[in-house]
Amino acid sequence: MAGREADVLLSDGSAVHLRQIEPEDAAAIVDFHSRMSDRTRYLRYFSPYPRIPERDLERFVNVDHHDREAFVIVSGPRIMAVGRYERLGPGSSEAEVAFVVEDAHQGRGIGSVLLEHLADAAQGHGITRFVAEVLPQNSGMLRVFSDFGYQVQRQYADGVVHLEFPIAPTEKSREVQESREQRTEARSIARLLHPRGVAVYGASASGQGIGAAMLGHLRDGGYTGTIIPVHRRADRVAGLPAYRSAVDAGVAVDVALIAVPPEGVAKAVTDAAAAGAGGLVVVSAGFAEAGGEGTLAQRALMDAARAAGLRVIGPNCLGVANTDPAVRLNATLAPRLPTAGRVGFFSQSGALGVALLAEAERRGLGLSSFVSAGNRADVSGNDLLQYWQDDPGTDAVLLYLETFGNPRKFARLARRMSRVKPVVAVASATRPPGLAGDLPGPDTRAVTALFARSGVIRVDTVAELFDVGILLAHQPLPAGRRVAVVGNSSALSGLALAACRANGLTVAEGYPHDLSPQASAHDFADALADAAVDDRVDALVVVFAPPLPGQLPDEDADFAAALSSVALAGEKPTVAMFLLGQLPSTVPSYPSVEEAVRALGRVATYAEWLRRPPGALPVLSGVDPGAADLDGPPTELLAAYGITVEPSTSARSAVEAVAAADALGYPVALKAAGGALRHRIDLGAVRLALAHQDDVRTAYAELAGAFGPHVLVQSMVAPGVACTVDVVEDPAFGPVVGFGLGGVASELLGDRAWRAAPLTDRAAAALVDEPRAAPLLHGYRGSEPVDRDALIDLLLRVGRLADEHPRIRALSLNPVLARPDGYAVLHASIETGEAGTRPDTGPRRLNTA
Repeated sequence: MAGREADVLLSDGSAVHLRQIEPEDAAAIVDFHSRMSDRTRYLRYFSPYPRIPERDLERFVNVDHHDREAFVIVSGPRIMAVGRYERLGPGSSEAEVAFVVEDAHQGRGIGSVLLEHLADAAQGHGITRFVAEVLPQNSGMLRVFSDFGYQVQRQYADGVVHLEFPIAPTEKSREVQESREQRTEARSIARLLHPRGVAVYGASASGQGIGAAMLGHLRDGGYTGTIIPVHRRADRVAGLPAYRSAVDAGVAVDVALIAVPPEGVAKAVTDAAAAGAGGLVVVSAGFAEAGGEGTLAQRALMDAARAAGLRVIGPNCLGVANTDPAVRLNATLAPRLPTAGRVGFFSQSGALGVALLAEAERRGLGLSSFVSAGNRADVSGNDLLQYWQDDPGTDAVLLYLETFGNPRKFARLARRMSRVKPVVAVASATRPPGLAGDLPGPDTRAVTALFARSGVIRVDTVAELFDVGILLAHQPLPAGRRVAVVGNSSALSGLALAACRANGLTVAEGYPHDLSPQASAHDFADALADAAVDDRVDALVVVFAPPLPGQLPDEDADFAAALSSVALAGEKPTVAMFLLGQLPSTVPSYPSVEEAVRALGRVATYAEWLRRPPGALPVLSGVDPGAADLDGPPTELLAAYGITVEPSTSARSAVEAVAAADALGYPVALKAAGGALRHRIDLGAVRLALAHQDDVRTAYAELAGAFGPHVLVQSMVAPGVACTVDVVEDPAFGPVVGFGLGGVASELLGDRAWRAAPLTDRAAAALVDEPRAAPLLHGYRGSEPVDRDALIDLLLRVGRLADEHPRIRALSLNPVLARPDGYAVLHASIETGEAGTRPDTGPRRLNTA
């Protein structure tokens, strides 16, 4: 397909552009060839090849993008590398692949990027295998192929290594690709948060305006690198030497801090790129958030940044901060550098950024680094997750998200990140508007659960974000959900008991432990110490009200010290509602019992998720994605994934119904064909066990009179427990699979479980067991249990189908009759459309929003 292009990151974190070769590239190809060393030309062409003959050049730059494809990697106007494939004969499923990288850019991961994009393009044109001829001394090229995760076959003959390998993605190749993605994106962010020098554009010599304020914050925050004010006329700005261009400073510049009007940004980008910057922090407003011309200005900004290989934070952002004493970077609109700590904080909102930082300081939440993405034209929360995953200075991550630019990638990164560090997010729970059909989708509770199953602790408000963040920053994770409530007020203890029940926590046996209001600090410390070592307890909730006025006047500090000593010395998390004086920041204290327990409940759920093995994507037999026809009948599409739907025949008259029954064989069932009525036995829309033609005529007359002439005729199957399986698109997770038991009550109560596709074996098993009505599947009141493994297998197949076909907008299997000997799918409906956005598939590329 013509038009393939992408912005990509190299192994050092720098950004470049990949696109298809064009006839107009002829001169640039000649120039590129001239910059190669003799050795590089020999390794590529197996001969000196000092210059490109005109005939070869014509062939190089003219390809059909089908049997022959070629990509170039460019930085600005210069070509850095070329990769190509050529089909081995008409209709062949094999193609020869080759690429060459300019000497100055070898070792930066360009070969692997080219191979990813060439393989993806080739698969789209029916090519399944690549072959390559490589000289034995070309170790770099051989390493690209061997390290990619493909099953490479090698043969050595006539002084050449012949390589051959299938190019379909494998679990290993995806693992390699995602590992490279993580390293490159992390390195690109690291350069922005650990800059050797910062060039500031837009700081006035008068000290007025946003640019001057940010320059002052950078300087007064103790930034350890070099600050380079860039000013057209002034020789000094804010007491620092100013330069007409960042290049004139003669020092390393990694970040450009831009606070000029939109019309002046392009010039600043060009200047920063010339100084060797790796990225921009654009605090200027007036871009896409303003609409119209602002959107065009943002697009121009990104075009200029990409041409220069720069990453962009913003525009319309608050800035970035790094509290590392070796850096002390405050490139934000906040006048003070955040308190140093071990929590990374990402905020999409620039407007709320200053308030969020102030609240973090008020709550005693120390930050390792902070990034406000604003319009998120490039750098997003996903990039920061990649960076924080391996950042030794960050132990937990807080995210304030307004939208998801790449939801599938977020879910994938969050699952991986949450295995090593907790992630807390404020994010929308709304579903996308306009989902076709009447299929139900995840409600607010289900979306919260979807986050939890990806390891993300989703909260509803900014206050809760800090509530949970404080707990994660200063306390260990609980080993279970058993809570000891200790306090000196029975009323507060009662509130704590109710809050524990509401948040899925269990009050341990023997608790609450209520002390009298007159209990001393020593008594209080003993009670806390006993709870801290109690084997029946996983966490402590401490509620404390001050004694009556005039009693124990000098013991405020003693009570606080007693609580602090237990919280700091134990291995069990402690939260407190402490209405007496101030506690050290290491003891999470909350203004109400409900807030304290809610935060503990969120963290306990995360700890429970962490203790569960992650699961795996099992190999499924009988799956043939190549046979899947999304424009054909749903039954054929499902059959390509090993799912059989019981046949049914449509009828619009009694004669047609009888003929259909005769063809299927008796007994049969008749159903009203309306989508909402098809399975509604309770409304009389289904007639079962019709054994003769007269039965069919009578049933048809009744159904037609009540529900219309259109009916479905279907062979009877063995009875079972009615279940439903759905797929819908969720804004945060892409396709999600839902499972529940059939019946009006289950639909009314929303008794369904949801998991993001594709499903692991453990996720599918959890779907079967999670609905409140699930005991009906497991032998309720003496009934025989259904085949649970068969249901799990069905869900795995549906999850894979949904994941692999972005055109599927909605899917429903209803009813599915689960039985001891398997299941029967009685009806299936699938709605397709234009391919939904699946940006987290295919070869690596940067966000292009």
